[in-house]
Amino acid sequence: MDPDMRQYVQPSATVDCDNQEVAEFARRSSGDSADPREAAVSLYYVVRDSIRYDPYTLVLTVEGLKASTTLRTKRGWCVSKAILLAACCRAVGIPARLGFADVRNHLTTKRMREQMKTDVFFWHGYTSIFLDKAWVKATPAFNIELCEKFRLRPLEFDGRADSVYHSFDLAGNRHMEYLNHRGEYADVPIDEMMDTFRREYLVDPSWNQADFDCEVEQENPGT
Repeated sequence: MDPDMRQYVQPSATVDCDNQEVAEFARRSSGDSADPREAAVSLYYVVRDSIRYDPYTLVLTVEGLKASTTLRTKRGWCVSKAILLAACCRAVGIPARLGFADVRNHLTTKRMREQMKTDVFFWHGYTSIFLDKAWVKATPAFNIELCEKFRLRPLEFDGRADSVYHSFDLAGNRHMEYLNHRGEYADVPIDEMMDTFRREYLVDPSWNQADFDCEVEQENPGT
């Protein structure tokens, strides 16, 4: 394997694909096919739907971001879910890295808007997977139940085309705008992310104490 590619199949600080629980989860979830593309697709859907999206799990430390941490808690935000998918891919021998972009997110809860004072999400995370000699983007953040609550089209992934956020929801309202691509990395650039978050957000320490599922239910009753 090309030395430059080797880093994308090896464990790193947060992409702990050598963790026993992560490796076993990846083997169980990758399906029976020997085709890397089919295995990656299977992993994508398992991570997308078995790990609940929760922005209040944001903890910018190695321990807080580790794939094994997200697997244990069964909850994660876009970056931690992307890390878990990358770790699962690496665990079964598929090269994977982490991609980041700034996005304007029109889907937030009242509390999130009040605390963030902006609808721009800096360092949104996705997984970039090397399949059929090309890097393909996969975004496993929003689980199917969340999409149904907010009336979003769930992101699908076939291992051939990029799976990135839709511009509009099912009602035709603006959903997501990509503003700036920050590149793709073998691991999370935590220090760079911290610098951006300190500069752009004035979030109260109570951020991690909220119940995202409850907020979604209250703002979308009967859906």
